[in-house]
Amino acid sequence: MPAETALKVLLRQRHLQEHRAFCREYDKTARIVDRELVGGYPSKATFYRWISGNLTGLPHPGHCRILESMLPGWTAQAMFEPWPGEDDQPAEPPAAVASAMPAELAGVTAIYTSRTEFSHQVPSTKLFDSAMSVDAMGLSLNLICQQYPDLKLRALLRRASVRLLFLDPDGDAIKRRNIEEGHEDGHLSAWSIGNINIMRRLRDDLPPEAAERLQLRMYDETIRFNLMFIDNELGIMQTYLPALRGLDSPTFMMRPTGPEGTDLYSVYAHVFSSLWERGKTL
Repeated sequence: MPAETALKVLLRQRHLQEHRAFCREYDKTARIVDRELVGGYPSKATFYRWISGNLTGLPHPGHCRILESMLPGWTAQAMFEPWPGEDDQPAEPPAAVASAMPAELAGVTAIYTSRTEFSHQVPSTKLFDSAMSVDAMGLSLNLICQQYPDLKLRALLRRASVRLLFLDPDGDAIKRRNIEEGHEDGHLSAWSIGNINIMRRLRDDLPPEAAERLQLRMYDETIRFNLMFIDNELGIMQTYLPALRGLDSPTFMMRPTGPEGTDLYSVYAHVFSSLWERGKTL
């Protein structure tokens, strides 16, 4: 009889050893990692082959990505090897992986060195095509206002609750940032004004009930982050670094993993809520 695999024990410890429960968690993770994988969970027969220890090789790469996100610190290879602990006692992930993922990265699921790399790997269609709620704050919010196709944006606004918080185009904070990035006077303000006007025009074209769900505000405070939260389960944080354009700054993807204050998602969600409450309605 094959030895118990690490995957089988890890799933049992998390009460995910039944196919239906596993599939729910699989889809929850896929909505964060890659929405195209939602619904791509294994059949019942395949799932039980995974945990039986009779699998030859590894599942296809899409499955491996989901499994590694579901069980932080474990590689797919290690999951299908014999359980390294005793009985059902919790075991630490393999040392080489654990050292690279301290404290499960506090809910961080991916890091990109620049917004350009992020946009290439995670196009706006993956983020918004099935979204039902979007909260975003930043400078001009190009990700949703410029990078998402117009027809899809209109459809998003008709079905979803959307709150957008722009940096005040006439405020002091955007002028300081404009100088810091070395632009001509008014460069960043023009982007912000243009995107605010786009969203206002779209709001004017919405049915009354949809127009109420699109809320626009602006703030005038030193800009540190570009934040976005989708469906209360995916967070995106992009930093603003000294003298570098926003496109050159890192991007972090994260999800809620526990009680408020125990992961980075809730930390940045609090930042958004605080600034939103202080924002001026448009």
